Amino acid sequence: MDVDVDVAREQARLDWEAGAIFRPIRTGNAFEETVERLLQAIKLGVFGPGDRLPAERDLAARLGVSRETLREALRTLQQADCVEPRRGRYGGTFVTYRMPEPDVADLRRAARDLGGALEDALTYRQVLEVGAAEAAARRPLSPEQRAHLQDRLTELDGAPAEQYRQLDSRFHLAIGELTGSPALAAAIAEARMRLNDLLNAIPMLDRNIEHAAEQHRAMVRAILDGDGDAARRATEEHLAATASLLRGFLA
Repeated sequence: MDVDVDVAREQARLDWEAGAIFRPIRTGNAFEETVERLLQAIKLGVFGPGDRLPAERDLAARLGVSRETLREALRTLQQADCVEPRRGRYGGTFVTYRMPEPDVADLRRAARDLGGALEDALTYRQVLEVGAAEAAARRPLSPEQRAHLQDRLTELDGAPAEQYRQLDSRFHLAIGELTGSPALAAAIAEARMRLNDLLNAIPMLDRNIEHAAEQHRAMVRAILDGDGDAARRATEEHLAATASLLRGFLA
């Protein structure tokens, strides 16, 4: 019975949280892109430390790659200390990656790597996520979808400092999934990855976390109330605050 429950939860995570990332690969670089997609899912917090990745057959089918290509990608991530295989009845591939401690020097270094693309990335993220929040609010949501969003908020509200950024990513990705648009959800995941190193390097400031929590609650309240205008305003305010914090630490 426990195994059946685990399988059901694993399938739900694939459908709800990883759909934006684990989609068919369309390029000729199947191995490289498989590694990239797996790292996206891990670094964005869809699968955190200690979580078991979905079964190989499910991952390979969703990514549209062979089992051998997937295994090669997993071996590469194992060598990089991002995952580890475990044998036995409850075995599989488990995430071992842990996000490094925030460091302002890392923040500035990552910003230099982005160069003039930083403002472009911030604008792109704002347009996508503001639109997604409004679209999610204007769409009829099932009880399961509403519970899913509330669960992500509750999870984020109770997050320890070392998991906060990844659970924040999971929260924002959930809103993208609620739009019902796989293309939009995928674009949000990609936009988040462009800024991921910068966002992860922001020091954890208590006042900022409290302020973000208030904004997250306002976003969820507006989406669940079906108020598209309020969802747009709350998301604009939240993303503008994050962008200001980034610019402040880069100054």
